[in-house]
Amino acid sequence: MWRGGIQKAARKERAPPIGRMSGYAFHPDAFADLDEIWEYIAEDNIDAADRVLADIHSTRTTLAESPQMGHRRPDLTTRPLRFHVVRDEYLIAYAPAEKPLWVLAVFHGRRNTRLMAAVLRDRE
Repeated sequence: MWRGGIQKAARKERAPPIGRMSGYAFHPDAFADLDEIWEYIAEDNIDAADRVLADIHSTRTTLAESPQMGHRRPDLTTRPLRFHVVRDEYLIAYAPAEKPLWVLAVFHGRRNTRLMAAVLRDRE
Protein backbone atom coordinates (compact mmCIF):
# COMPACT_ATOMS: atom_id res chain seq x y z
CA MET A 1 0.00 0.00 0.00
CA TRP A 2 2.66 2.54 0.98
CA ARG A 3 4.92 2.12 -2.02
CA GLY A 4 2.15 2.06 -4.58
CA GLY A 5 -0.40 4.54 -3.28
CA ILE A 6 0.31 6.80 -0.35
CA GLN A 7 3.81 7.72 -1.49
CA LYS A 8 2.65 8.85 -4.94
CA ALA A 9 -0.18 10.86 -3.42
CA ALA A 10 2.20 12.46 -0.91
CA ARG A 11 4.61 13.45 -3.68
CA LYS A 12 1.80 15.24 -5.50
CA GLU A 13 1.23 17.28 -2.34
CA ARG A 14 4.79 18.61 -2.69
CA ALA A 15 3.63 21.29 -5.12
CA PRO A 16 0.61 23.03 -3.59
CA PRO A 17 -1.40 25.53 -5.63
CA ILE A 18 0.07 29.02 -5.80
CA GLY A 19 -1.14 31.19 -2.96
CA ARG A 20 -2.02 28.28 -0.69
CA MET A 21 -0.99 29.16 2.87
CA SER A 22 -1.54 25.79 4.51
CA GLY A 23 -0.47 22.24 3.87
CA TYR A 24 2.94 20.66 3.88
CA ALA A 25 5.73 19.63 1.56
CA PHE A 26 8.58 17.15 1.91
CA HIS A 27 12.29 17.42 1.41
CA PRO A 28 12.99 14.83 -1.33
CA ASP A 29 15.06 12.71 1.07
CA ALA A 30 12.24 12.63 3.63
CA PHE A 31 10.41 10.22 1.32
CA ALA A 32 13.34 7.83 1.71
CA ASP A 33 12.97 8.16 5.49
CA LEU A 34 9.35 7.07 5.22
CA ASP A 35 10.27 4.18 2.93
CA GLU A 36 12.90 2.98 5.41
CA ILE A 37 10.45 3.15 8.31
CA TRP A 38 7.77 1.29 6.37
CA GLU A 39 10.15 -1.39 5.08
CA TYR A 40 11.65 -2.03 8.51
CA ILE A 41 8.25 -2.49 10.16
CA ALA A 42 6.79 -4.39 7.18
CA GLU A 43 9.43 -7.11 7.56
CA ASP A 44 7.37 -8.24 10.55
CA ASN A 45 3.92 -6.78 9.94
CA ILE A 46 2.71 -4.96 6.82
CA ASP A 47 -0.50 -3.78 8.50
CA ALA A 48 1.47 -2.24 11.36
CA ALA A 49 3.75 -0.51 8.85
CA ASP A 50 0.71 0.96 7.11
CA ARG A 51 -0.73 2.14 10.44
CA VAL A 52 2.52 3.89 11.42
CA LEU A 53 2.70 5.71 8.08
CA ALA A 54 -0.97 6.66 8.39
CA ASP A 55 -0.27 8.13 11.84
CA ILE A 56 2.71 10.08 10.48
CA HIS A 57 0.50 11.40 7.67
CA SER A 58 -2.20 12.42 10.14
CA THR A 59 0.36 14.17 12.35
CA ARG A 60 1.94 16.16 9.54
CA THR A 61 -1.52 17.35 8.52
CA THR A 62 -2.13 18.51 12.10
CA LEU A 63 1.28 20.21 12.17
CA ALA A 64 0.43 22.10 8.99
CA GLU A 65 -2.59 23.53 10.81
CA SER A 66 -0.67 24.24 14.06
CA PRO A 67 3.03 24.49 13.15
CA GLN A 68 4.20 25.73 16.56
CA MET A 69 3.00 22.49 18.22
CA GLY A 70 6.40 20.89 18.08
CA HIS A 71 9.37 21.51 20.29
CA ARG A 72 12.89 22.72 19.57
CA ARG A 73 15.93 20.45 19.74
CA PRO A 74 19.06 22.58 20.26
CA ASP A 75 21.01 19.34 20.63
CA LEU A 76 20.27 18.61 16.95
CA THR A 77 20.30 21.98 15.21
CA THR A 78 20.58 25.73 15.71
CA ARG A 79 18.10 26.29 12.88
CA PRO A 80 14.55 27.33 13.78
CA LEU A 81 13.22 23.82 13.25
CA ARG A 82 10.60 22.10 15.34
CA PHE A 83 10.22 18.43 16.17
CA HIS A 84 7.10 16.44 16.91
CA VAL A 85 6.89 12.89 18.24
CA VAL A 86 4.57 10.34 16.63
CA ARG A 87 3.61 7.12 18.46
CA ASP A 88 6.27 7.78 21.11
CA GLU A 89 8.84 6.51 18.60
CA TYR A 90 9.16 8.67 15.50
CA LEU A 91 10.33 12.26 15.25
CA ILE A 92 9.18 14.58 12.48
CA ALA A 93 11.65 17.42 11.84
CA TYR A 94 10.06 20.41 10.13
CA ALA A 95 10.41 24.12 9.41
CA PRO A 96 7.30 25.76 10.92
CA ALA A 97 7.83 29.15 9.27
CA GLU A 98 7.83 27.74 5.73
CA LYS A 99 4.64 27.92 3.69
CA PRO A 100 3.74 25.19 3.06
CA LEU A 101 5.19 23.55 6.17
CA TRP A 102 8.48 21.94 5.12
CA VAL A 103 9.15 18.42 6.47
CA LEU A 104 12.90 17.80 6.41
CA ALA A 105 13.13 14.36 7.97
CA VAL A 106 11.35 11.61 9.84
CA PHE A 107 13.57 9.70 12.30
CA HIS A 108 13.17 6.86 14.73
CA GLY A 109 13.51 8.56 18.11
CA ARG A 110 16.22 6.17 19.28
CA ARG A 111 18.48 6.99 16.39
CA ASN A 112 21.89 8.38 17.29
CA THR A 113 21.60 12.15 17.86
CA ARG A 114 24.87 12.86 16.05
CA LEU A 115 23.54 11.04 13.01
CA MET A 116 20.25 12.96 13.17
CA ALA A 117 22.15 16.26 13.44
CA ALA A 118 24.30 15.32 10.43
CA VAL A 119 21.23 14.43 8.36
CA LEU A 120 19.63 17.77 9.20
CA ARG A 121 22.81 19.64 8.23
CA ASP A 122 22.84 17.82 4.89
CA ARG A 123 19.22 18.76 4.23
CA GLU A 124 19.60 22.53 4.49
